[in-house]
Amino acid sequence: MRGTRWVIVSSVGVLWAATIQAAETEPAPDPPGTAVAVQAPQGAAATTPSPAGATDATDAAAVPQVAAGPDPAPAPAADPKPWKLPQPHLTQALGIDISGWLEPGVTLNTLSPRDRWNGPVVTNDRSNDFELNQFWLTIQRPVKTDGDGFDIGGRVDVCYGTDWRYGDSPGLETRIDYQHQLYGLILPQMYADIGINDLTVRLGHYAACFGYELVPAPANFFYSHSYDMAYSEPILVTGGRVEYKLSDNWTVNGGLNDGWGNFEDPNHAFDFLGGVNWQNDDKTTSVSYQLTFGREGPTGTNQIYDAALVFKRQLNKKLLYVAENAMGFDDQGNPRTGGPAQWYGLSQYLIYTINPKLSAGARVEWFHDAEGSRVAGVGNLNYGWMGAPGFEGTFTELTFGLNYRPNLNMVIRPEFRCDWYSGTTNVDGQLPFGDGTRSQQLLLATDMVFTF
Repeated sequence: MRGTRWVIVSSVGVLWAATIQAAETEPAPDPPGTAVAVQAPQGAAATTPSPAGATDATDAAAVPQVAAGPDPAPAPAADPKPWKLPQPHLTQALGIDISGWLEPGVTLNTLSPRDRWNGPVVTNDRSNDFELNQFWLTIQRPVKTDGDGFDIGGRVDVCYGTDWRYGDSPGLETRIDYQHQLYGLILPQMYADIGINDLTVRLGHYAACFGYELVPAPANFFYSHSYDMAYSEPILVTGGRVEYKLSDNWTVNGGLNDGWGNFEDPNHAFDFLGGVNWQNDDKTTSVSYQLTFGREGPTGTNQIYDAALVFKRQLNKKLLYVAENAMGFDDQGNPRTGGPAQWYGLSQYLIYTINPKLSAGARVEWFHDAEGSRVAGVGNLNYGWMGAPGFEGTFTELTFGLNYRPNLNMVIRPEFRCDWYSGTTNVDGQLPFGDGTRSQQLLLATDMVFTF
């Protein structure tokens, strides 16, 4: 049954892609500029393309002066631009940008669980309830050397909302927030960058940027997140990293940090995190491989290795395909025996730009938690789903969604998500969905992201 279900959901994605490609005998023209203010954790510029493949808004060309003649040509209309917070003159002079976004959302669960939680689904984890996931403010000065010179920059992020429970770091937010509260305040990033020619050195607290999905809401197509991101990847780290641009196609990075999600590491052991990125000359294809290893846990006895391979291909001007393969190993991660544990998964995405205001997407994911070491409730740490570890089996999810942009500052993201689980109960004898009694669930969700 599990293999049949996987074949069915995979075939749906493949057939959908084939149908779209067959219907497009010629590449579609570039859509008009539909920029969205996206603050990616790696410190990208304030205005970057959305995951749906929208293009940046640009300034209109300057109109030449007409020496004579009664009817000079009218100036071309300037491309629309998203509204931004008014920038103080001092910060503008220093090259500092202030921006942010607001993300409220709601998720309906057809099971209507009594505990009001959607099981292991993150970050829209509340069932039949409203959530203010992120009220996010960013102050940043991107490093800009253009490959030649010296520059200093940095970034500070502040976020309030229900997503704080997935980003709090021991030794930092534990001093300003309390366990068992739904809303809280976190500082997802605080770092300084030093740029020397093609080399950038980062020191502080920053996003790991390990896989395809990222923490900031505007950087993702879907409201909900994959199991890969939620349970098999480091999200935030504290330490230092070096990134070097070898060429227009290749970039390498690496550094040491205090471990997964730690601001202060109680075991005083460093983890390594680094990898390599490649893109082709026309930037239609890219590959990223990131890995991390080190000793985790309060005493540093757990040796953990984790890796993610992300492949992106712009199939044509409207259709984007993404695949991510994740795998990891913990030599003492088995919650029942204390022995070795491993996990691995495959996520695939198709994102199709219907027009400048509307995009459609699908995500098909298969995640195998071999010894039940990864999928467990955030409620074990803070207010949330209290699922215990020990789900030895496979999680499969199929998500369809839309991105509708009524204007350049807003995107509305409705989605339809089905989750299935095939495996054992956890150490408390529970299944992952429906108050611990069900192996599948159906979610209908939507959120709105307003950037400023």
